[in-house]
Amino acid sequence: MNRTLYDKLVDAHKVCDLPDGDMLIYVDFHIMNEYTSPQAFSGLDTKQLGVWRPEAHLAVVDHVNATRSSEPHDAASKLLIDNLEANCTKHGIAFYGLGDPRQGIEHVVVPEQGLVAPGMLIACGDSHTTTYGAFGALGFGIGTSEVEHVLATQTLRYKRMKTMRVTVEGGTAPGVTAKDIIMKIVQVVGAGGANGHAVEFSGSAIRGLDMAGRMTVCNMAVELGARAALIAADDITDAALLGHPHSGRFEFKGESWVSDPEAEFDKEFVISGADIEPLITWGTSPDQSIPITANVPVAADYVSPKAKAALERSLQYMGLSEGQSAQSIEIDTAFIGSCTNSRIEDLREAAKILEGRHVATGVEAIVVPGSAMTRLKAEAEGLRAIFETAGFEWRPEAGCSMCLAMNDDIAMDGERVASSTNRNFEGRQGRGARTHLMSPAMVAAAAVSGHLVDVRDFK
Repeated sequence: MNRTLYDKLVDAHKVCDLPDGDMLIYVDFHIMNEYTSPQAFSGLDTKQLGVWRPEAHLAVVDHVNATRSSEPHDAASKLLIDNLEANCTKHGIAFYGLGDPRQGIEHVVVPEQGLVAPGMLIACGDSHTTTYGAFGALGFGIGTSEVEHVLATQTLRYKRMKTMRVTVEGGTAPGVTAKDIIMKIVQVVGAGGANGHAVEFSGSAIRGLDMAGRMTVCNMAVELGARAALIAADDITDAALLGHPHSGRFEFKGESWVSDPEAEFDKEFVISGADIEPLITWGTSPDQSIPITANVPVAADYVSPKAKAALERSLQYMGLSEGQSAQSIEIDTAFIGSCTNSRIEDLREAAKILEGRHVATGVEAIVVPGSAMTRLKAEAEGLRAIFETAGFEWRPEAGCSMCLAMNDDIAMDGERVASSTNRNFEGRQGRGARTHLMSPAMVAAAAVSGHLVDVRDFK
């Protein structure tokens, strides 16, 4: 029987079938943060339960912590952080807290530590756990009650999903990045087009990405509505597994972590790599994007009243006009960071644009490396000096920062942000904040220009 990679991963972790048609699956590794775990530990205490396999869990601080200082920015944040540390100490769980040289955004830290490998099943109380699909692993977000269940039993109730394959075939033009590839996929498939599906990304454009690029693609698969995202393991995957502190801790041999050649998918999409340009979002959903060379849509572009109403609402919130040129959109803030684009590879690409240039007058520019290890590596390579000379504020502490405005990095009402993050919902970066998603290099180019601009114009 020919099976998809998703089917192989689910089958390898199934404990048993349940009477209602769901199954019980085993979780190889579970990640927690300070924001989504407190109620789960409280539930364990109430039921007088312990953690069954403490060594199969990791807790990090990343959502609410300040990035200017190693101290929490308010009492509520400190309480969440202290509570997580106390629970980890009580149950013997590894904890990467503030000041720890391993601390950072969970989806940056785990690959950096060598804690992900092909064939694994990884759960976390965060939707962008799909990131680990870049390694041929099955990663997905879970709710608070599920966090409690996996702490107590190392298992979860699970319902098998439908499968989708998105093939991006052919080479991409210079200036087109992994961020542009996934934004194009979200544009084509739609923000909810993969609801109920596990999505596998394939094709020469995907295979040509380095591991950082593959993680960006799988990270933003959530914006399709996908609960899981996968890329087949190959030589690039194997190379990425080496040289990290925990390399080899998880190895699942005896299975080929790729889809069988004749495996069938419930849905298929094919996109030409040659058709992808550097993209920016203009609206309030990740699928509302256009090439940087294009104009904001007009009502005449849409047929249904619902689509026209969505256009009108998005334009009103974003403060844009129908038909406005993308490159006429001026920005107030440039932000490089998040679990999508804060790795060393992202910082290098942005630095190439910034070297010898300076941020435009009136633009606040911020960069938050995704982990303490990433920051140290960037500083050793001279990237911090490039960013700071160009006028960017280099944040010394890693965290989610302005991606979701849970700490003191909050955009003000009406503030327009060129952002390397994953979501542009209303209020995502602050009440009334206006977010334009793009690649880190495009953010750097916008910071220098003072408006959205085509990175391909920068030599």
